[in-house]
Amino acid sequence: MDIIVVMKAGAAADDVKRVVDRVTELGLTPHPSKGEFRTIIGAIGEQALQAQQQLEQLPGVDEVMAITQPYKLASREFQEADTILDIKGIRVGGPHVNIIAGPCAIESREILFDVGQAVKDAGASILRGGAYKPRTSPYSFKGKGKEGLEILKEAGEELGMPTITEVVDPRDVEVVYEYADIFQIGARNMQNFNLLLEVGKTDKPVFIKRGLAASITDLLMSAEYVLSQGNHRVMLCERGIRTFCEETRFTLDVSAVPVIQERSHLPVFIDPSHAAGKRDLVPPLALAGIAAGAAGAIVEVHSCPERALCDGPQAVLPDNFAKLMEQIRQVAELVGHRVTLWGRPDATVRRPAGGGWAT
Repeated sequence: MDIIVVMKAGAAADDVKRVVDRVTELGLTPHPSKGEFRTIIGAIGEQALQAQQQLEQLPGVDEVMAITQPYKLASREFQEADTILDIKGIRVGGPHVNIIAGPCAIESREILFDVGQAVKDAGASILRGGAYKPRTSPYSFKGKGKEGLEILKEAGEELGMPTITEVVDPRDVEVVYEYADIFQIGARNMQNFNLLLEVGKTDKPVFIKRGLAASITDLLMSAEYVLSQGNHRVMLCERGIRTFCEETRFTLDVSAVPVIQERSHLPVFIDPSHAAGKRDLVPPLALAGIAAGAAGAIVEVHSCPERALCDGPQAVLPDNFAKLMEQIRQVAELVGHRVTLWGRPDATVRRPAGGGWAT
């Protein structure tokens, strides 16, 4: 069982370093996390419990506790406060709501730029576009690869938006790192542990989608692979799971949002597009996820979905996406969150510590 070392409020930097050095000397892996008031150091390794008494004696240490969850660094035990990421000036997590939008696949420069401008105008803060597409059929369109990445980078720079794209192979991590701002790990690769380890060695944010037959614990353990390599810039995504229901492509597990938030400090998004498989169902599912407290949603938008090379039936038209963004802002206000527009907070509502609501 692994442990966490909780430092006293205002502990000196030398005290923190002394603990980190001692954890290393004991053959454990230290994972410091500096909060607003305290620093917490995770001590991960087989001999962690045996080291507990030694670490308790060090200057600046308040207490040493065991981590009971199988996922260590992703747990609320390791970090009580919500993780809030800064991605090119955009705040993600905590009270911030961000909408990621764009076409499923990068088909051409013209389509990506047109859709990108439309979603930015509507209020999306992050641009999505797939360059590598893992498909069920070996005969389906699998993306433009590096050419698509070049188009995505150009669009992101011109529009002033961070970009996210899927990486499907550990061998592609280096090239995706060069062109995109956020790694997306798709549902089919959630347990591609070699891929998770590779993106964990980088310093770019990683967006992990829940597998279609994965439990919440499975998802958090996948996040643990990334965190264990030193990359703490991790986001999670509920994208729908396989059930007996045939009316939708998958079943969006809205309950996963509050459950994950109870267990983990990591931001959790929802993917109404892949869950629904039908564009008419995307808005209500997106609103349900935001109402449940999600850190945002990832929505597929296409200007001509009937001609899309990938997932056209679930792509929302730009005009309808703009209407959805207005509804998301209204719902976010009701649950005390703030929607980010191009990296700027809008319609902030705060919840006072004493209860009730205030604007």
